Amino acid sequence: MDTVEFTPTFEQLAWTFGGVEPIMKIKPGTMLRLWCEDAYSGKLRSTSDLPSQCVDINQVNPQTGPFYVEGAEPGDTLALHFVALEPARDWGVSTLIPFFGGLTGTDRTALLQDALPELTWVYQYDRARHLVTFEAARSDFRLELPAEPMLGTVGVAPPAREVRSSLVPERFGGNMDTPEMKAGATCYLGVNVPGALFSVGDGHYRQGEGEACGTAVEGAMNVTVIVELIKGGAPAWPRIEQDDWLIAIGSSRPLEDAWRIAQVEMITWLGELYGLDPMDGYQVVSQTAKAPIANVVDANYSSAVKIAKSLLPAPNAYGGMHDHLRSLGSA
Repeated sequence: MDTVEFTPTFEQLAWTFGGVEPIMKIKPGTMLRLWCEDAYSGKLRSTSDLPSQCVDINQVNPQTGPFYVEGAEPGDTLALHFVALEPARDWGVSTLIPFFGGLTGTDRTALLQDALPELTWVYQYDRARHLVTFEAARSDFRLELPAEPMLGTVGVAPPAREVRSSLVPERFGGNMDTPEMKAGATCYLGVNVPGALFSVGDGHYRQGEGEACGTAVEGAMNVTVIVELIKGGAPAWPRIEQDDWLIAIGSSRPLEDAWRIAQVEMITWLGELYGLDPMDGYQVVSQTAKAPIANVVDANYSSAVKIAKSLLPAPNAYGGMHDHLRSLGSA
């Protein structure tokens, strides 16, 4: 297996899905070892650093990529297996940003109330114990939490020359902010343009489901990912396979529409795997699925729908691609 290491300079970072020339071409079957900058472009480093003073809104959620996958054509399926996600710094940052987050007025939910205060928290990362430490801004409270590294942003270029901000989740993936995008997971994305042009970024050292305040423990990340190509079979929406779960992601507003999209995508996937009529699939999903919220703060909201593999006949999704890539990653 070819292995490629790549650390972008600031000038090489991408800020959109689509509209960016590929940073390099790779062959299917390549393992990439990548470095990803944090969502604030590394501009916040202390509790006195505030987003309004330090962060350029045009330089939020930088992406490493895009990568051109040789042989990828519209209608194909890109498989990205995340072998390892490792915090690249000994600290991560979370913030409160005025009129941003799930529990404040926004431009879409206009309310006659003042903005919440702007605050920054710095979480120290204990590499030996794999913990991050929360220190309250307004008391002496401290809390050690297990680090659970994930990627907030994984996506391909949209179709029809469309260019979307790296803050947006949609059919192409993007800023889904789901804790399910962790080491050991395989993400399946439909290819929309020649080469797929995929990018990854927005490392989180941990995040609760929903990302309520709008920011996780944001941190730079070392990413090891195996890239594979499946001819045909493009899913309409992102899918994730783990050792124990099948997961579909939907993104939209309002939140119930994101949930509906993910439900329909899972019903579609069950139809592909088992030949189930949609009404039978509807019944299976109704009785087996869990539906964790991914985020309720981005330009679109994202919902996951997941079914335990233990409840299903062996799924053999995409010809056993996840198990194959898992084996390669373990080796």
